[in-house]
Amino acid sequence: MPRAEEIANVRDERELVERAGHLLAGADEFACAANDPHTFSAMQKFARELPARPKLRVRKVYLSRVLLDPAGSEHLRALRRFGAEVRISAHEINETILLDGRIAILAAGPGYRVVTAPDLVRGISSLFEAAWRSSTAMEAYETRFAELRQYTPQLLELLSSGSTDEKAAGRWASGCGRTVGEWPN
Repeated sequence: MPRAEEIANVRDERELVERAGHLLAGADEFACAANDPHTFSAMQKFARELPARPKLRVRKVYLSRVLLDPAGSEHLRALRRFGAEVRISAHEINETILLDGRIAILAAGPGYRVVTAPDLVRGISSLFEAAWRSSTAMEAYETRFAELRQYTPQLLELLSSGSTDEKAAGRWASGCGRTVGEWPN
C-alpha cells in the first residue's frame, strides 16, 4: 500500500505548477494523455521550452476531436515541429502526465494527484503505453481524413438544416462524387 507522501493531492493547476513544476523542468521524458489542448494548460510554459531542450522526449496522445478545432490542430502541429511525438486516439483516455517513468500526474475531478509510488506509477505507465500503441500517429491520421475533413462543414450544414442522417449522407456523397460506403471508416 502506498504511503501518504507517495500521493499528493493538489487543488488546481496553479498549485500543481507550484508544487510539481520543478519536476517537469528537470524531466528527460514527458508523456501526456489529454482530452484536449487545454488540459494541463498551466503546463504550456514547459511546452514553449521544448526547442531549448532537444534531448527531451515528448509523447502526447489526444482525442481526435482536437483536430476539429483549428487552434487545437495548430497547437499539435507546433508540438510536432518542436520534436514531440503526437498521436491521436479514437477512444476516451485518462488525462495523465508521466515524467521519466518515476512520477505520474493524474487529472482527478477538480484537482490533480501527483503519484510517486513506484508500483502505481508502473501501472499508470502501462495504461499510457496501451493507449499510445492503440492510437494513430498524427500525420497518418491527418492523411487518412484529409479528404473527409474538407467536406465536414457541408455535412454539418446539411444535418443542422434538419436533414435526416440518411438524406444528408446521400446528398453529401452525391455532391462529392462518391457513395457513403467509399469513405474511410
